[in-house]
Amino acid sequence: MDRETHLRQRESLLRISRALTAQLELDSVLTLVIDVAVELLAGTTGLIALREEGGQLQIRAATNMSPESWPIFDALLATPLDDRPRVQAALHQASLSADLPLRHMTALPLVFRHTSVGVIYVFRAAVNLEFTAEEGDLLSAFAQQAAIAVSNARLFQSVVREKQHLAALIEQSADGVMIIDARWRITSFNRAMEQLTGTERSAAIGRPCAEVVGITSQEGINLCLSDCPLQRRPLADEPVIAGWVSSGDGRRRYVQSRYAVQLGANGEFLGAIANVRDITLQRAEEALQNSFISVMSHELKTPVSIIKGYAEMLAREDAQWDLATIRDGLHVIIDEADRLTRQINALLEVSRLHADGMRLTLREWALPPLAHQVIERLAPHAGPQFSFELRFADDFPAVMGDEERTRTVLENLVTNAIKYSPDGGMIRVTGRVAGDDAVIAVSDQGIGIAAADQARIFGRFYRVDNRLRRETQGAGLGLFLCRGIVEAQGGTIWVESQPGRGSRFSFTMPLARRQLSTDAPLPARPASGVVRLLEDHASHGSDHV
Repeated sequence: MDRETHLRQRESLLRISRALTAQLELDSVLTLVIDVAVELLAGTTGLIALREEGGQLQIRAATNMSPESWPIFDALLATPLDDRPRVQAALHQASLSADLPLRHMTALPLVFRHTSVGVIYVFRAAVNLEFTAEEGDLLSAFAQQAAIAVSNARLFQSVVREKQHLAALIEQSADGVMIIDARWRITSFNRAMEQLTGTERSAAIGRPCAEVVGITSQEGINLCLSDCPLQRRPLADEPVIAGWVSSGDGRRRYVQSRYAVQLGANGEFLGAIANVRDITLQRAEEALQNSFISVMSHELKTPVSIIKGYAEMLAREDAQWDLATIRDGLHVIIDEADRLTRQINALLEVSRLHADGMRLTLREWALPPLAHQVIERLAPHAGPQFSFELRFADDFPAVMGDEERTRTVLENLVTNAIKYSPDGGMIRVTGRVAGDDAVIAVSDQGIGIAAADQARIFGRFYRVDNRLRRETQGAGLGLFLCRGIVEAQGGTIWVESQPGRGSRFSFTMPLARRQLSTDAPLPARPASGVVRLLEDHASHGSDHV
């Protein structure tokens, strides 16, 4: 080979090296490598195959060869290069299948850091002479440069793919995520952060995080400026800040922001990733639980104090109590003990509900007599300003459920109707058939429930915030327990109400036997059987029903 040709090849190799170094996109690098290889080796066609995770070679780029013909070379790719007879046979078979004059092949292994990256295959139509030593060195240098370029491109592709995956995870995260740099300016801001703060990503990027997020205390102090955990020294293992943020729609949310901090070699702050979580409901739940503990402490303490007071009074050795006084005192003790038992049982039922451990005794029974018993027990304690009415058809079908649990539901609903009707009025308990279900409703003419509270009153510990809440006893467990019992029996419970016009609580229970009719209309007047129940009730000296 003359000096001029040698210099031209060296210049070509230098040009190729620069071009390969400048490329980082894998497909572009592969196309450049195979094109140059075919040119250097004076080939007619060629392909480059990369080694995948399983160790097998897979074609990734080719010159003068359509992708449809790539499977023809599978046998060649699977043949070790040092097995010359099998390589020749595989090449001959590929030539026949592709209908191409592939009479000679040069294979350039791509090796990077003692690891096989892939192989370049260049095919010629004519059998050429062997390469000189200098030409071999040139090809070896090219293969080495190509292996480095391919490895770098694959690494870059992996980094890009991981970055895209991370960006997708951040974007789809239900929590707000933002990244800040060493100057406390936002460099990344996901969709959840837009919703939390009411600030669009384009308006947040580049601005100080304290200005965009602005987590404030209850008093309105910007904690990001006055008490930022990232500015404390030494830094906590897991810096965290909690407070209020205001969004563009005027809503305030209580959030907790946790930071993953990046520090330099000398401990300097380089940036941080913030995970911002909306814990408004959690905070409200904690407040309800604290309120519940306070209320229940009072609710349990009151009957205990009364029992202790009367017991101490009756036990006084310096007093001579007449029989009537002793009997009255014992009745008070019994009533308060029953009240305490009911409260403890309610707590136990709620605990079982919370643990999904409520056990039901399902059987067939009649609902109207149970409703009558509930009214008969509660009406005498309601006061003369109340009247009660039962509406059940004579032939009201039997239901399938737990009778004592259903008694608890009716007692809670009727008790609430009395409690939240300070001016009295009619309290009506009705039943009708709807398909395969019985629909039971308890309605009153009380203060009603605001629409904003109706979706929450069946939650644990929740009590409507109004004047009667502060004047009446309760722990916010009654309706939660009602919902748990009804749903455990396969039914649903709901409320219809208008403030100032009363409420109607309804729930369903499965009928014991499938009904032929799809719906039984609610009677306009009580049936004769209901009147008999009411008359029986009135004969016991209770208020008007």
